[in-house]
Amino acid sequence: MNNGADKRLNRGAEEDEDDEDDGDGLEAWERTYADERSWESLQEDELGFLRPIDNKAIYHAQYRRRLRSLSSSAAATRIQKGLIRYLYIVIDLSRAAAEMDFRPNRMVVVAKHVEAFIREFFDQNPLSQIGLVTIKDGVAHCLTDLGGTPEAHIKALMGKLECSGDSSLQNALDLVHGYLNQIPSYGHREVLILYSALSTCDPGDIMETVQKCKKSKIRCSVIGLAAEMFICKHLCQETGGMYSVALDEAHFKELILEHAPPPPAIAEFAIANLIKMGFPQRAAEGSISICSCHKEAKVGAGYTCPRCKARVCELPTECRICGLTLVSSPHLARSYHHLFPIPPFDEVPPSRPNDPNQKAKRNCFGCQSLLSPGNKPSLSVACPKCQQHFCLDCDIYIHESLHNCPGCESLRNSKSVIANER
Repeated sequence: MNNGADKRLNRGAEEDEDDEDDGDGLEAWERTYADERSWESLQEDELGFLRPIDNKAIYHAQYRRRLRSLSSSAAATRIQKGLIRYLYIVIDLSRAAAEMDFRPNRMVVVAKHVEAFIREFFDQNPLSQIGLVTIKDGVAHCLTDLGGTPEAHIKALMGKLECSGDSSLQNALDLVHGYLNQIPSYGHREVLILYSALSTCDPGDIMETVQKCKKSKIRCSVIGLAAEMFICKHLCQETGGMYSVALDEAHFKELILEHAPPPPAIAEFAIANLIKMGFPQRAAEGSISICSCHKEAKVGAGYTCPRCKARVCELPTECRICGLTLVSSPHLARSYHHLFPIPPFDEVPPSRPNDPNQKAKRNCFGCQSLLSPGNKPSLSVACPKCQQHFCLDCDIYIHESLHNCPGCESLRNSKSVIANER
């Protein structure tokens, strides 16, 4: 009996060793890359040359899923959104950011996607401003003040990528509260916390700080990179923010980009306000004046405040002398596309090129490229209003950058031309 049991145990041990050998001694994250078998994704074009590996279909599926979720939530009720946002991004640079469950580590992954988020944020919110705060050694540091220049924020972030010590959520909230509490009532105060640690080392009662943020109408959202924490969830529930935990790098990218479009306005802010704005003129190239932003003389390339004639370097901003909000007309026009969004296009199932019903729709209406290159059926989309077909690249470009359907605009222009002729 004992010999039989020993044989079964040995057989089980050998099977376990075989399973380990199948993985070639690789870690779990390494096997995920090894199992992709990317060489099998290679395709040839009409001339026999290899096409580059394209993950466009996967990216487009993720993009459309995010677009549909945003459109469905907006269509459920008539939601007012804030167009002038003041957002502080709090980045946890404690020792937990050096963990390597995200490759190469959490800090590098966060920095890479924060850079992409900053560019996307200013593209969708041209009248808004961002500031950066880091947590390190139990202390919160203001990396950049609120501003509208993405390059300045990115440069400051990339120069301070060092992680050490503990994380203090309360110190970060106190610092951000001091800055956002001075924002005018028409501005929407937001905080996005990218938290890597599993604990917080605070000098006092953090619950009082949470209530202070709630009273100041500061919307706090948290994206965790480790596991769910009660205090982070409680903070988001009290202030009306969103709390989520990233499963991997792709999921983290999706979560952070969800914060780029304007969120629904808090009930106390959902009232009509008239905001006095100025449209400054660009200074002459050879003019010399003292910049009110940097307190130094600069030559050319600047803007003059129409009220006090002070010089500023960038738009949009607030004049340091008279406090007038300074914007440009393109910024104001671009900020309104959230009020009249384009509905998601309908997916058109792949069809055979010889199908007579699809011969008139073989080209994309936007870029005029073939919807089924190489006689291979491929996915396309169609506008629900004008029924014009578009490729996947044009679909993303129309919804994220253009914010107008070329098919609907062409119909509108043709109708106006016919009306003028009559």
